[in-house]
Amino acid sequence: MQHAVIAATGLFTPEQSVSNAELVDSYNAWADGWNARHADRIEAGELEAKPHSSPEFIEKASGIKQRFVMDKAGVIDPARMAPNLPERSNEELSILAEMAVKAARQAIEAWGKPVSEIGAVLCAASNMQRPYPAMAIEVQQALGIEGFAFDMNVACSSATFGIKTAADFIAGGSVKAVLMVNPEICSAHLNFTDRDSHFIFGDVATAVIVESSDTAGPGGWDVLGTRLKTVFSNNIRNNFGFLNRNARDTDHLDSPVADDSVQNDKLFIQQGRKVFKDVVPMVSDMIVDHAGELGLDPQELKRLWLHQANINMNQLIGKKVLGREPSSEENVIILDDYANTSSAGSIIAFHLHNDGFVPGETGLICSFGAGYSAGTVFVRKRG
Repeated sequence: MQHAVIAATGLFTPEQSVSNAELVDSYNAWADGWNARHADRIEAGELEAKPHSSPEFIEKASGIKQRFVMDKAGVIDPARMAPNLPERSNEELSILAEMAVKAARQAIEAWGKPVSEIGAVLCAASNMQRPYPAMAIEVQQALGIEGFAFDMNVACSSATFGIKTAADFIAGGSVKAVLMVNPEICSAHLNFTDRDSHFIFGDVATAVIVESSDTAGPGGWDVLGTRLKTVFSNNIRNNFGFLNRNARDTDHLDSPVADDSVQNDKLFIQQGRKVFKDVVPMVSDMIVDHAGELGLDPQELKRLWLHQANINMNQLIGKKVLGREPSSEENVIILDDYANTSSAGSIIAFHLHNDGFVPGETGLICSFGAGYSAGTVFVRKRG
């Protein structure tokens, strides 16, 4: 039976970035304004004052030092606290598709084959800007790819679920190659007025070409095995959807970030400590068990490309899997520069840091996030 090969990857990084200091300055200015507007209620004990943030707090809590964004001005404007992304006409390439196409073109160039050999396009991301037509079909059309395309959303695990789906299409003989893209404008679903999460996310797009071993040339990565897992949890949520307008009894939902009346669960929310406690053992056990099923010793993995959510989670998972403190080369961290980019994080890590392997050496691409969801993709360097 044909097996899947990761043949090429691509990365689109926005030109604009926001440092922790810049983000803190804007948040603190917003908090001061909010506290001033509600001074009477704060003094009466009806409301709690909004606390300040600091670059030191952010880096200690997450390991993040900066993030790339599609629009910096809106994010750091205390009067807006959200990216300014003008709506495009239906005749224009949408912004998520544009990002995906840029990443895809880089992957296609690295692959070195014509797009006519790609039979399917998957757009796997945490948020789609519309229900239909599918972002994947728009990307397919922009790149001149025939075949079929569809969107899929498993939040931060979308990319590994996408690789698994592509590998299954190849194993079943449906196609010879699949393009999977992960465009993420995470800044658009982040509440920049929430001190506990305003620093978490960044924007980016990644692309992966998964190809049949029958047609794959030298190099690339054999997919040794994939495993997916989901467990329902309310600890990470985003309740924004088309039914919101039918349930509201105020006009406050018209703004992406309103004042104290904003319904925060229409943006990203999480209970971070609970997530940490639940996800770390779930993912660690899943990795070790899956490795054993494949006849691999997890402690001999050359490199881990984990989802980039929080440096403390990654370090602890790495330690549990490798049975020791992993080196920076073994457990790749890119969230200091990119922050959490949802589905794209593990793919960024893989794209930027897959050097130094000789044929036969193995590594792991792994995701985990809302759902809960988790995915493992064990790969071996090809000769």
